[in-house]
Amino acid sequence: MEINNIIEAIRNKRIRITDHADEEAETDKLTFDEIYFSVFNGEIIEEYPDDKPYPSCLIYGETFSGEPVHSVWAFNELTQWAVLITVYRPDPNKWIKWRKRRKRL
Repeated sequence: MEINNIIEAIRNKRIRITDHADEEAETDKLTFDEIYFSVFNGEIIEEYPDDKPYPSCLIYGETFSGEPVHSVWAFNELTQWAVLITVYRPDPNKWIKWRKRRKRL
């Protein structure tokens, strides 16, 4: 999956936001502008090619003020639409430099 496909979909307003993502954004006090910004300057840190109905990925990026954000996006190659599945502020106890999952004990 290419992050540029997701960026292009956001720029062209070809995005769907799940109810779950909307609720999580509100819970973590993230605006959609911040989420989109985090993708524009972000990187894919995990890929989930077998997700259904579309492959998805986890993107690490930062808010305008440099705070870490994780967002999970699916992308439909056929329609060129992106779906924001969830978004959250990552827990430092679960991530190494926000990019690698810590091993569970």
